[in-house]
Amino acid sequence: MRLQDYAKSVGVCYKTAWLWWRAGKLKGRQLDTGTIIVDYDEPEKENAVNPVKAKIAVYGRVSSSENRGNLETQVQRLLSFANAKGLQVDFIVKEIGSGLNDERPKLEKILTNNEIKIIIVEHKDRLTRFGFNYIEKLLKMQGREIIVINPPDNDKEDLMGDFVSVITSFYVRLYGQRRTKRQTEKIIAELEKNSG
Repeated sequence: MRLQDYAKSVGVCYKTAWLWWRAGKLKGRQLDTGTIIVDYDEPEKENAVNPVKAKIAVYGRVSSSENRGNLETQVQRLLSFANAKGLQVDFIVKEIGSGLNDERPKLEKILTNNEIKIIIVEHKDRLTRFGFNYIEKLLKMQGREIIVINPPDNDKEDLMGDFVSVITSFYVRLYGQRRTKRQTEKIIAELEKNSG
């Protein structure tokens, strides 16, 4: 069967199937025309297990618990998108935390789960504020992909998003240092008061 038809039958996008082909995970041949023919017999039983069926996760994130309602609507939009594309979602991951925080346990869990072949996010910054391209390239090397529903319209928009992220990052670090300095000063004052 053609690679495109194979992708539809196992519930993945063509790009994922092509990456599997390129990585040698699928048997078949490529015609002179460029068409890839995959050796694949569709399971006859309705409940037959497909060994290369892609697991799909949707990942929604908001920065703070005040936005919990936005998180729920974000996840609903992700699920609606997946349904419209005919993708069966296996994991729904919701996380509250800053996109600048590179230690988000739920995100780490889906990034390190090799069974998850597709991760769907609404915007790039929902996954991470920095390093999106690195994550995307590493996942591609594993035959996995990230689908961004609303990619930036142009480079200027993407650049402005990065600029805001950099300013926000430095603001958070500076604010955190000032708060730490104030706490340290309080502790020193309290120690001096108690020792005198």
